[in-house]
Amino acid sequence: MAIVGIIIAVVFFTVGIIGTILPLLPGAPLIWLGMLIYGLFVKFDNLSWSFFVAQGLVVALVFLIDYLAGVVGTKHYGGSKAAIWGSVLGGLIGTILLGPFGLIIGPFIGAAAGEFYRKNDLEQAIHVGIGTLIGFLGGTVLKLAVEVLMIVWFFITVF
Repeated sequence: MAIVGIIIAVVFFTVGIIGTILPLLPGAPLIWLGMLIYGLFVKFDNLSWSFFVAQGLVVALVFLIDYLAGVVGTKHYGGSKAAIWGSVLGGLIGTILLGPFGLIIGPFIGAAAGEFYRKNDLEQAIHVGIGTLIGFLGGTVLKLAVEVLMIVWFFITVF
């Protein structure tokens, strides 16, 4: 049964990583769920409750990174609170209207629109929008690194 559990866990890990790159699926929660499913298959023989709690905290860290990455990028490039709110709203609206592509382009447009509304300076607005996009991409790389560490930790614990 352990082999079946590992196979299912690896499928969840793979879909989780893909979900981080193509933000349509919740990457880190799927990785954690794969670990839990494996635990069910082996009756939690080699995985403790503290392992799952710690991995859950890592999932929360991934969500924090996701939130803060765009904010840090926007602020670093001189964005105002209006730009930050614009990036958040742009991400939500973009995802609804354009799916995964909207999650990438929506914060850029929202931050630029928020900054343009506040300062009425198109060049600065585009600069802030680019900063938001850079923050988003940097956050994605950081999330991927954390998720890979989650998976490595799982395999070190299991084997």
